[in-house]
Amino acid sequence: MKRRTLIAGMLCSAAVPLRAAEGPFEITRSEAEWRAMLTDVEYAVMREEATETAFSSPLDTETRSGTFHCKGCDLPLYSSAHKYDSGTGWPSFWQSLPNAVGTKPDNSLFATRTEVHCRRCGSHLGHIFEDGPQPTGKRHCLNGVSLAFRT
Repeated sequence: MKRRTLIAGMLCSAAVPLRAAEGPFEITRSEAEWRAMLTDVEYAVMREEATETAFSSPLDTETRSGTFHCKGCDLPLYSSAHKYDSGTGWPSFWQSLPNAVGTKPDNSLFATRTEVHCRRCGSHLGHIFEDGPQPTGKRHCLNGVSLAFRT
């Protein structure tokens, strides 16, 4: 395992569930409605800010042209044109689509990170780091279970 992969995994993981982003959001659902539409893993990631296992998502290696949408509300979030292989085991992008995501500070580990979520339904997507490629220098490290790919 590469050192970067190990460190990235530590930075993308949360030991305990965190509080999901607070609204108001355009799309809201009760806990029961979210649980009915999501698998247990999707619910843990999207509503409790857990992290899927690295290298577990087929979207990490997705290379077709298309758009990555929020699994919770189908909002287009990321273009495949902005996707790259970060080597971390999670789908990574250097930029989101305009007005697609929101952020908040995440102080759950030893340092403050930037949590990223869907701006329309508040579903947790992952974190944004400052070690991505140009032109932004950002790495949007996302959970594949939070996303739906559309060609």
